[in-house]
Amino acid sequence: MKKRSNSRGTPTAGDAEEEQERTGDSNIASAKYKSGAASAPATPTKHSDNSNNRRKEEIAKTFVIVNERPVDDISLDFFYKPHTITLLAVSILCGMYFAFVRNEANLDDNLWAGLLCIVFFFLIVSVIAFPNGPFTRPHPAVWRILFGCSVLYLLLLQFLMFQNYSTIRSMFYWLDPKLRNFHIDMEKEYGVNCSDISWDRVKGHLDVFAWGHFLGWAFKAILIRHMGILWAISVMWEITEITFAHLLPNFIECWWDALILDVIICNGLGIWVGLKICQILEMREYKWASIKDISTTTGKIKRAMLQFTPESWSAIRWLDPKSTAMRFAAVIQLVIFWQVTELNTFFLKHIFEMPPDHFIVIGRLIFIGLFVAPSVRQYYVYVTDTRCKRVGTQCWVYGAIMVSEAILCIKNGKELFERTQAINIVIWLTIQVLISVSFVYVAVYWQQLKRKDDVSPTPTQNKRQLDSAQNTPTKGNVSPTKEKKFE
Repeated sequence: MKKRSNSRGTPTAGDAEEEQERTGDSNIASAKYKSGAASAPATPTKHSDNSNNRRKEEIAKTFVIVNERPVDDISLDFFYKPHTITLLAVSILCGMYFAFVRNEANLDDNLWAGLLCIVFFFLIVSVIAFPNGPFTRPHPAVWRILFGCSVLYLLLLQFLMFQNYSTIRSMFYWLDPKLRNFHIDMEKEYGVNCSDISWDRVKGHLDVFAWGHFLGWAFKAILIRHMGILWAISVMWEITEITFAHLLPNFIECWWDALILDVIICNGLGIWVGLKICQILEMREYKWASIKDISTTTGKIKRAMLQFTPESWSAIRWLDPKSTAMRFAAVIQLVIFWQVTELNTFFLKHIFEMPPDHFIVIGRLIFIGLFVAPSVRQYYVYVTDTRCKRVGTQCWVYGAIMVSEAILCIKNGKELFERTQAINIVIWLTIQVLISVSFVYVAVYWQQLKRKDDVSPTPTQNKRQLDSAQNTPTKGNVSPTKEKKFE
């Protein structure tokens, strides 16, 4: 018998309903023997009060599902039962062991060990106390740990905001002493000799970063799942690079590099592949069998590997022909916030002088990519579901991270931003809004046309409907045409 659990061992809504069913008969029986004031009929409540209560319950349940989604169809109870006492004992024993057996002669090693111990216990608390979020695969604990990492990163950003530039650079030198020898070459020229379009030069641009660009856009397509929004972000990012090219020299590109290699090949193919994967996952039929019901070893291994795939896959509809102005504005806001997140990546590594392939840069990209997934899902539910009145916790933390990174860049890049051309920023913001509105409006208009095509029958369908109506026996004196109206 498969069970439903919220993965913490606490009673779920289904358990409460079963308890109510068990106690319902006894409550009815005891009510028969009440007399006097106790048996007097209660004052009838208004229908509006009942509907309001139901509405509040729906709102509460919607937020719980998107912020603390329970786990359905548990087959291995051990992995979803609470083991808090065991976890506490193991954590304390591990801490005591490493505290007593370590060599404490090196100050740097002691600082590293202390920081790692803090992170370890914070993530343990995250597993116990933090919400699951909207995803449960491969296990809710994975997403709680990721949420804990995001909170730690947000706290780190808040700490760095109150340090000066030299102190922050010293921290990076402590993490990696090789950064002392790396500096951004501001004299290097980009986007030169654009008329020289040779195969060797084009091939030189198709390096590992081009593959990363392609895979990044495929991942974005899987997250957003809307072609109009994706193309809006793609086109607007190229405009963003042109706008900030006077601050970041590596944004200067030849026209064929920006238009053909970036927009059409890397972005376009990435978007197409990502949406194709989404289409395949939407058409797939999800029937999860318990690993205990599978007899073969190969089947058990396959089922264990499938635990790392989505439990289900629902179609996404950011926009609809009847979208309100607030929903329209929320989608535009998503597009602009995505641009800010991308800009943070380039400004952080430029201001604090890190190579693009440094482990801090790559680690941040992987972390942001993983944490964006539940954040986008929570934002989608908040935008499209009228019953959801609060943004999810993970989406809230991600918004705080995005703004904190932007503030950190502005505060420590004063010399860089002093060269900012105000007219470029004004034009950039204007174009961002105009393109966002245009793409979103076209997407809504396309949905309206598509809906009309789906609703309006073709001439062949009209003929078939008329023939079937004429051949259908009618009731009484009702003509076939009138009968068709009542179907």
